[in-house]
Amino acid sequence: MLTYSLILKLKRNCNYLIGSKDGKRAIYLDEENKDEIIAYLQRDERHRKKFKFIAEIILNNHRNTEVYDKEEINTKCKDVTAMKFFKGQDNDRIYCKEIHSSKGTFIVVAAVLYEKKKTKKLSQKQINLIEKVAKYSYEI
Repeated sequence: MLTYSLILKLKRNCNYLIGSKDGKRAIYLDEENKDEIIAYLQRDERHRKKFKFIAEIILNNHRNTEVYDKEEINTKCKDVTAMKFFKGQDNDRIYCKEIHSSKGTFIVVAAVLYEKKKTKKLSQKQINLIEKVAKYSYEI
């Protein structure tokens, strides 16, 4: 059973980054990790272009599992996804949590940056990180 103090740790804040033209979809950044994520996204032109591409897929409600896909590795990981940067190269990930606002807006919260995924299979460290993101609860 979760203790009250543990529940408080799972409640997190996020900040708006970008939204679709119709207002039905948006991308937010986890407040605690936003500086690290923004620094990664602004590292160079290659990173900016890749993020723009992934964001357009999300905001336009398209599907491309090569760059954005669910990370439902077990029953604990519902609503966790990954933005996949430079698969087969640096293989970086931004693990995200999908939620809906009270107004029905579909929101992807970019929660945690994980750089240089080294194997096809998930390491225990990655599994723990994905399960941790699954426990996050965001207030919009």
